[in-house]
Amino acid sequence: MDQLWAPWRLEYIQSPEDDSCIFCLDENPAEDQARLIVKRGEHCFVIMNRYPYSNGHLMISPYRHLSDPAGLESHEILEIHQMMIRSQLVLREICAAQGFNVGWNFGPAAGAGIPNHIHMHIVPRWAGDNNFMTILADIRVIPQHIEKTYTLLARAFSGTQPV
Repeated sequence: MDQLWAPWRLEYIQSPEDDSCIFCLDENPAEDQARLIVKRGEHCFVIMNRYPYSNGHLMISPYRHLSDPAGLESHEILEIHQMMIRSQLVLREICAAQGFNVGWNFGPAAGAGIPNHIHMHIVPRWAGDNNFMTILADIRVIPQHIEKTYTLLARAFSGTQPV
């Protein structure tokens, strides 16, 4: 019998519901590592998804608490797009990503898990990553511990690792 271990999932399953918004940040970066924030910009930031669809799954969110991208200012739109491009470059280098799914979910009907604060998903992909585990067992295999991935991505975003 094969066993698949994903101990970090139990934390998610058993955690009490929290009314706070994971995308609302203060200006103190002291907790960035614990919150998995890999890059802060002037108008938005990049955060790792704690319960990812694939290794390196990132999200970009404006600092402002908005539920609809129609409320974004042009400077926020520009920086979010620039962060998406930077994220793509970092994920190609660090995770050897061969492609990406990039998208927004706004509103509960569209599958937004956190509908009150918009965020863009950047999900790295590889040829053949939809293997039998996902297709037959509805299981995603994340090949690297999230803390190790955080360390690599944070270094790349800070410029201490070439990209």
